[in-house]
This record gives sequence, structure tokens and C-alpha cells, in this order.
Amino acid sequence: MANQKKKHFLCISAMLRSREPKLLSREKAERMLDAATFEDAAKLLSDCGYEDMAQMDAKQIEESLALHRSRIYEELGRFCPDSRVVDIFKLRYDYHNAKVILKAEAMGQEPKRLLSDSGRIPGAKLLEIYNEDKGILLPEKLAAAMEEAKGVLARTGNPQLADFVLDKAYFAELQALAEAMDSSFVKGYARLLIDSSNLRSLVRTLRMGKSQDFLTEVLVPGGNVGVERLAAAGDKDSLAALYVHTPLEKAGVLGAECLSGGSMTAFELACDNAVNAYLRGAKLISYGSEPVIAYMAAVEGEITAIRMILTGRLAGIAPQVIRERLRDMYA
Repeated sequence: MANQKKKHFLCISAMLRSREPKLLSREKAERMLDAATFEDAAKLLSDCGYEDMAQMDAKQIEESLALHRSRIYEELGRFCPDSRVVDIFKLRYDYHNAKVILKAEAMGQEPKRLLSDSGRIPGAKLLEIYNEDKGILLPEKLAAAMEEAKGVLARTGNPQLADFVLDKAYFAELQALAEAMDSSFVKGYARLLIDSSNLRSLVRTLRMGKSQDFLTEVLVPGGNVGVERLAAAGDKDSLAALYVHTPLEKAGVLGAECLSGGSMTAFELACDNAVNAYLRGAKLISYGSEPVIAYMAAVEGEITAIRMILTGRLAGIAPQVIRERLRDMYA
């Protein structure tokens, strides 16, 4: 039955494989960094399917990249035989929008400019549903999480605590989606995302000297490394030991070094690169949900890199500084 379901992905897998050569590669990124001007760097993206951003400012670049992502997600949503595959990536934007809406309401601000249309529900539509108190029209888990986060924010006045509620709900829904699919690769991807998030939270919590109760609030269950083991890691050695022989081994070592003045930039890079290395394993899988997952993750990484390069060039940041912050590419 699993093989039969995989065959439904033959067409979309072939389509995305044909598009992979157009993804931003490290070589293309280097050419953008070495280009004589910002305009020259932006024009190099035409081969990757982006509109001409040579005359745009930082705000316009962000809007263009967001629109590019939304269009790809919309297209893949139409062609993918299992909508859950695309929803794995759309989820994060639903919960991003939820955070924006709740914080804006608490601060008496207008949230529209920060909303994304890359979620399952367009940002403006989610805001409309929320304002009209029609949570029944939302996915059940998202509606429940927003209600709980709103209550936490009302009781405590602390947006961070409300974010914790939404983060845990996001990862719980992400893992539920992955576990319902017939792919060990997708399940492993969800667990690795949780592990990466927990490692970052652990390092930041220890660096700030926060309490054990705070750490417990931040950590998310469902990863390869259990929450109980994470909560017990109170120093460099115990932190690094948690990730030995895992995809995050290097990140664990660098995270431990952050507790005594090591580079957070290098640590964050290692976390992202571990996920990218895992995704590149999908290149060995001819068809199925795996190439779709890998392609969508590649697009996310590509957009992050383009934003970093173009806005960095606009701001006059030295190419070498930008280069040091770039994540590994899928292509």
C-alpha cells in the first residue's frame, strides 16, 4: 500500500527534479556576493525564476520574496497528491500569523504588514476570522492554541509566554502530520526540526541563566532527544554529550562552547546545516513525498539566502561578512 501511494507522486517528483538545477546554488550565491554592484547581484537571480529586484529597496525585496514563496506553495498545493506534505511547510506561517495577530491586539497595533500569505489560511483571512470571533472556521488545533495563548497573554502580559504556547502547538501539529504519513524520512525531518529548536532553546536558556521552570516551558516534546534529558543538561559537557552520534553532533559541540563565549552565529549555522544535510538525503529517493519536502525546504533556504545577500548588499555589508552567515545550500 505504501509503494502504491508513493507512485501517486511520480509526476510531481519528476517536475521538481527538473526544477532543482534552477535553485540557488552556492556557486550562484558566490557570484552574487562577488558582483560589482547590488543591481548586478540582483539580476543574477533571473535564472532562478525570480522577478527583477535590481531597483527594489529592502521592503520591496521582502514583499517580492514572500510573494514568490506563496506562489510556489499554492502551485504545489494544487499538484501534490497529499496536501499534508505542503501543509508541513505552511503550518509555520499560520502560527507566525497567530503570534503577530495576538501581539498586535495586545499592543493596540495594526498587524497586516507583518502577516504572511504562505500559510494554509491567507494572513488577512486569518485576521478577519479572528476579529469576527469565528474560530470555528479555523483548523481546530490552531484555533485552540490561539485561544490558549490569548488567555496566557491576558493573564501575564508576557508575549514570550504566549509564544511558547503557540510554538508547542506548532510542533505538535507538525509531528502529528508527519507521523500520519507513510514516510520515515518525513517523520525523521519533523523530529530533527524539534531537536534543532530544543537545542537552540537550551543554549539560549543556559546562556541567560534562566531557571529550570523557564527551560521546561520552552522545550518541546517529540524529538529524538527527550525533554527530560535536555532539562537535566546544566553544563557544557552534559549538553554536548546529548547530541553525540546524531545529525546535530557538531551543533551540540558549538552550542556547548557558546556557554563560555563561543560564537552564536557559528552555532546557529551548524543547526541549520544539520537539517540541510538531512534533506539532501532525499536526492537518493526517486519519487514520493520526500522530493517534495526537500524542494520546499530548499526554496525556504534559497529565499533566506537571497534576502541575506540582497539586503546585506543594499546596506553596504562586506561580502565576506554575509558569506560567513550563509547556510549550506540544497542545490
